Amino acid sequence: MIGILGGMGTQAGLDFCSKLAKLNRGKADQKYPLFVLYNKSNIPDRKQNLKKYNKVLKSLIDGCKFLQKSKCKFISIPCNTAHFWYKDLRKKIKIPILNMPEIVYSNAKNNLQRNSKIGLLATEATIKTGVYSHYFNRKFLLVSPSTTLQKRSVNKSIKLVKMGKTKEAERAIKPAVNYLIKKKCKKIILGCTELPIAIFAYKSFKKAKLSKIFMDPNLILAEASMKKYK
Repeated sequence: MIGILGGMGTQAGLDFCSKLAKLNRGKADQKYPLFVLYNKSNIPDRKQNLKKYNKVLKSLIDGCKFLQKSKCKFISIPCNTAHFWYKDLRKKIKIPILNMPEIVYSNAKNNLQRNSKIGLLATEATIKTGVYSHYFNRKFLLVSPSTTLQKRSVNKSIKLVKMGKTKEAERAIKPAVNYLIKKKCKKIILGCTELPIAIFAYKSFKKAKLSKIFMDPNLILAEASMKKYK
């Protein structure tokens, strides 16, 4: 059984579950994966509590222990910023926890040439803590939007998704996407789990899955979860 630690935010956790289902659609009910979603929405805000490291860590540990007690075989966490706590979290939990940024990196390594430019759209906290640069700087050139675009486009789009205003979020993120395309990025990582909702909400799952420019960590994590589940 797959354990899913959600609530960071709630829409992102549900999007992850939806992708698990869509990866298996067309099958009989009994062929879908068994999973438990713990929508632990009371985990302290990650970006506002980087300096209160242990406060967030304790809440993440409590959530993972709940899934561990629920007889889950492994845990997936559909939140990029939460992986800043991954190493210490892993030490406290007996069952495996999939590492989203590392899995996304492996996907890029298998599909892109060394030193390719890759755009990163993410929270300021994810960028600041190096959740992705820790892996990608080994072989790729990560490019993030300007400070102005980060605040006016990326941060705004993430906030709008959390508010349920998906159409507005889709419009808000476009300037940041255009900026990274002009910078000749081969791929763009949607490094906040709210952003695939903004980008793909009004497109078919097939188009999202076959996107030539966007890397959706939620989808990549869902695919990795299914491989481990089988």
